[in-house]
Amino acid sequence: MASYHLSVKTIKRSAGRSATAAAAYRVGERIECQREGRVHDYTRKQGIEETFILAPKDAPDWASDRSRLWNEAEASETRRNSVTAREWELALPSEISAGARSQITRDFAQELVSRYGVAVDVAIHAPHREGDQRNHHAHVLTSTRKLEAEGFTTKTRVLDSAKTGGVEIEQMRGLWAELQNRALERAGEVERVDHRSLEKQRDAAQERGDKLSAEELDRDPELKLGPAANSMERRAKAMAERQGREYVPVTERGAVVHAARQARVAFREMRERLDIARETYGIEREAGQGRVSAGLAALRAATSKERGERNPEDFRERLAGVVGRSRDQDDTPKPEGRNYARERLKEIMEKDAGRDGQAAVHKLDGHSEYDLGEETSREARKPSVNERLKDVLNKPREKLEIEDEREQEKDQEVEKDRDIDRGPTHGL
Repeated sequence: MASYHLSVKTIKRSAGRSATAAAAYRVGERIECQREGRVHDYTRKQGIEETFILAPKDAPDWASDRSRLWNEAEASETRRNSVTAREWELALPSEISAGARSQITRDFAQELVSRYGVAVDVAIHAPHREGDQRNHHAHVLTSTRKLEAEGFTTKTRVLDSAKTGGVEIEQMRGLWAELQNRALERAGEVERVDHRSLEKQRDAAQERGDKLSAEELDRDPELKLGPAANSMERRAKAMAERQGREYVPVTERGAVVHAARQARVAFREMRERLDIARETYGIEREAGQGRVSAGLAALRAATSKERGERNPEDFRERLAGVVGRSRDQDDTPKPEGRNYARERLKEIMEKDAGRDGQAAVHKLDGHSEYDLGEETSREARKPSVNERLKDVLNKPREKLEIEDEREQEKDQEVEKDRDIDRGPTHGL
């Protein structure tokens, strides 16, 4: 499934990093840092699909030389704690072609050049051979100063300021989501990405009345694995694939992330099936089918995506059992004048309530209680449990006590009669 990721990081001297080393590593080249006197050689690095540099129109010719570009960027900064470069890390959709991924990355990089007047160095990476093969991504390295005809000039403070930096980055996040969604649409994919937080997406779903989407978005953000746990989980996945068994997370963080992803997949699949069922039901109803027939058709359409060897007809039979008839039976014309609901109700009432049920059935058919005859009157039939309970509850307490004493006397007389029948037991 398509997922959104855009993060912005800074290359700081205070953290022991340099723009020359960052560029050499990301593009897999050899760059000598003139300020440090060190050589950063990453020519053996694999998985790099494409690299290119974009610069403003009036930039000097040396801007296309990667080594010269980043050495000039380092030379333009004189403080020991300077930020010499900024990196935009982008996740690329695996659902689109390599050419489409390259184009949307180039469009994003060009927007950075036009918007901030900086130099941009792009490296598109393929998924790691031992990791998730959908993990196409790009590293977009930008200068922190504008690149003009005379070289690097003023700082891009709009990205550094606490007041404007967050707003600018959020707008670029929105642009990146839009570029991906356009590419997904052109590729005929139904998946879309969203750069907004889960809370904002949930609020938007509630405003438009989409309760199912709001419920799906009612979750915590996915836990970050971190480099160590991510490496362990990648090895576990690769081993499980080689052995032909199901992947089981080996770290606590991995288990949490795996469970959350499985839950999202299940919820998304359930929603897709529900949409299919609704659409099928509407089509069947418009075609003149009854509610049950349309419902069964919708159920078959929704379960046709069932994985494994599960038979979609099992769901039809379960539903047919609930309604008491199959689709074929439901479509069979019924004799006029018969009320199947009333007949079924008669059976239930007669079974559960005896003659009380018969009286109720007669009332259901429009007859009076006297039509049943004297033998079915209240005096001639056995009182129901409900009636006997009412009689007991309505008797005064004194009467109940007297009757209780009479019952005790009867019990004592019965016991005496039993003793007489047995005869004396002593002396045996």
